[in-house]
Amino acid sequence: MDTLGIVESRSIAAGVELADIMMKGADVELVRASTICSGRYMIFVSGNRASVQTSVELARESNRSLAGSFILSNVSGQVMTALKKATMAEEGAIGIIECRKASFGVAAADCAVKQASVNIIRLVTGQGINGKSYFVINGDIASVTEATDAAKKMLGKSLIDAVVLPSPNDSVLKAITNRNL
Repeated sequence: MDTLGIVESRSIAAGVELADIMMKGADVELVRASTICSGRYMIFVSGNRASVQTSVELARESNRSLAGSFILSNVSGQVMTALKKATMAEEGAIGIIECRKASFGVAAADCAVKQASVNIIRLVTGQGINGKSYFVINGDIASVTEATDAAKKMLGKSLIDAVVLPSPNDSVLKAITNRNL
């Protein structure tokens, strides 16, 4: 399961239909499929490259309107873990990267962790933030800066904002990772 497919549908009903088409059309695992803000629907599938490619292409070739779609080969295990939960931050800097669309944030997070030695400590895709996404990375200041710059470049016009905090306050760190204060 080295490839992740991401499809962001502009409607919930279409998203459910696309998930069904994607699952029936290729041997992929449904990692997550759910509604997100603005009436969109996110689908994450994983599997081998060819199967994920087939699955995502079926969604792209449908007559349904997509807000975004990606195929990420050799996806970082951190991305897969972050899709499921927030993780603990270690000492050091954090970077927060905010994107216009939920699917773009996952691709940018994968780009960031492949660029520099950082950890994804939170990845939020669309729910409760009007269909946008953001992720938080952690590491030494140079690595976080390098990874943040790579994500910003990858996102281009889809970037809303990005900041690097060299030494975040413990309360801020707990809040951003959604841990109890």
